[in-house]
Amino acid sequence: MESTLVLDARAELGEGPVWDSSNGVLWWVDIIPGRVHRFDPESGEDRSFAVGEMVGAVALEANGSMLVAARSGLRRIGAPDLNRWIAHGDEAPRSSEHPLPTPLMPNVRFNDAKCDPAGRFWMGTMDLNAEPGQGSLYCFFPDGRIRVKKDGVTVSNGLAWDTRVGAMYYIDTATQSVSAFDYDVAMGTIDNERTVIEIDPDQGAPDGMAIDSDGMLWIALWGGSAVGRWNPETGEQLDSIAVDAPQVTSCMFGGPDHKTLYITTARVGLDAATLEAHPHAGGLFQADCDVVGIVPPAYAQ
Repeated sequence: MESTLVLDARAELGEGPVWDSSNGVLWWVDIIPGRVHRFDPESGEDRSFAVGEMVGAVALEANGSMLVAARSGLRRIGAPDLNRWIAHGDEAPRSSEHPLPTPLMPNVRFNDAKCDPAGRFWMGTMDLNAEPGQGSLYCFFPDGRIRVKKDGVTVSNGLAWDTRVGAMYYIDTATQSVSAFDYDVAMGTIDNERTVIEIDPDQGAPDGMAIDSDGMLWIALWGGSAVGRWNPETGEQLDSIAVDAPQVTSCMFGGPDHKTLYITTARVGLDAATLEAHPHAGGLFQADCDVVGIVPPAYAQ
């Protein structure tokens, strides 16, 4: 399969695509400059606003506001709350509603995040230099509780859920694998972690992830110029989408029928020769798929 460029964004570190079914647009972030983007596939227009610090991911809320997993903590931006801290790290205002259970240290930032089928916001962290074991995976419940779900993570990345088999899938990029947990959708609990997919380093490193209606996982391959489709039951790779950018960061289904896979990429760390060979690195790409993707819900306020 092939992908096509839909926005020559030249993002430093594009990430976190979120499909907004209500408005037919794609939200995504550029982590390092701390910008949240809104891309309209119909018009091709991309607008963005600055958060004021690095931003790892966002989640939509039903009332029109947005959760932002920012450098210093979790924020709510937009109506009816213009800009309010919800959970803080060490550098965020202490007027936050809920302190993180383990406050973010100065060298740690949020990375990938996503809402689960019940509308809880799962958000992971990593060390700025990807030092081993410095990250965590948190869950922000609709009642305001924040819980640590996994410690000792290096680069917290892709998340996906399949309620039909009671599984949550999770990527810590440093492991070169995808883990599965037994997942209770009613309680938001996870246990019984095991490896279900192992990825050869020659293919790249697993980054962001999406899931389709057949329960297959679509995994962005950092350094691999591709998104791969895997069967988590067998560990077998089923398909691959070529992307004209080396650093593929994440993917998300969208479009009116949820058959369009949007793919984010990055330019950070690429030398001049690589950028000359791949001038659209950091762009937003799309691929038309023959399966229906699962679009995560909004945060359940």
